[in-house]
Amino acid sequence: MIGRELMLLSGNANLQLANEISKALGIELCDVAVTRFADGEVRVRIRETVRGADVFVIQPTSPPVNENLMELLVMIDAIRRASARKIIAVVPYYGYARQDRKHTGRVPISARLVANLLETAGADRVLTMDIHAGQIQGFFNIPVDNLRTDWLFADHVKRTMGDLSDTTIVSPDAGGTVRARMVAEQLDLPLAILEKRRSHDGSEVQVMNVIGDVKGRRAILIDDILASGGTLIKAAGRLLDHGASEIFAYCTHGVLCGDALAQLPQSPLKRVVVTNTIFHQLAEENDVVEYIHVGEHLAKTIHRIFEYKSVSHLFPHY
Repeated sequence: MIGRELMLLSGNANLQLANEISKALGIELCDVAVTRFADGEVRVRIRETVRGADVFVIQPTSPPVNENLMELLVMIDAIRRASARKIIAVVPYYGYARQDRKHTGRVPISARLVANLLETAGADRVLTMDIHAGQIQGFFNIPVDNLRTDWLFADHVKRTMGDLSDTTIVSPDAGGTVRARMVAEQLDLPLAILEKRRSHDGSEVQVMNVIGDVKGRRAILIDDILASGGTLIKAAGRLLDHGASEIFAYCTHGVLCGDALAQLPQSPLKRVVVTNTIFHQLAEENDVVEYIHVGEHLAKTIHRIFEYKSVSHLFPHY
């Protein structure tokens, strides 16, 4: 172990987050050029030695998903061929995670395919945040650290929401109940659940019922992914129909695709809080969207992984 070195590399997906992590660790990002050939192929050149180092590659596979995933795979391959000791893929947002099972015939399990690709490229470990389905960790034959965000949300609510006596935490569907309950328990608040149904092809979502009391109360929706915003806006509308006084939302990954940034200010949502696992310049200028920065938290986790220390000690237990 003598002389082990921690090195950080970043692709183009979220340089702002990579710089946050770099600053928190006090370690400069490795000099690497990630560009394109004329035909669009990914071109990677590492301009300093990584031989014998533990290299952490920071690259969320956010939109454009295929471009960012391919950058990550090619970077890992370049690092492996440059004789790094260990390669840890830091993928705060894991693209394709919603394709984690066969919900109908003749469809892929793309989350498993991505896991295979990362291992084949040469990753020794994966660090991610609030992965959509916990079982995806089992798709890997290498260690996976999946960081929780419930405590970050609970802390932000405490600091910014004032009196919580008239507040209810809401899960937008049955699948997210565990995530929402963890926030509710830390804040000692009641929990409500929305009953949601999807069309056979998964393209349409209908919010059917509200299970729990939200009448005259402030509702805080807790979810992992905010994509187009359509489902969240429908959920907020249904909560208003059931008498909620104000509606807020906390989502780990602000994908914010399509016209989400235009729709959110026109929706019943008073504020939407996301982490900066995915960064949008326009979102910073949106009056509704607010960021929780996670660079320091990821930096602490990276340091503990490098030092062979427990990652779970970073999370408050309750």
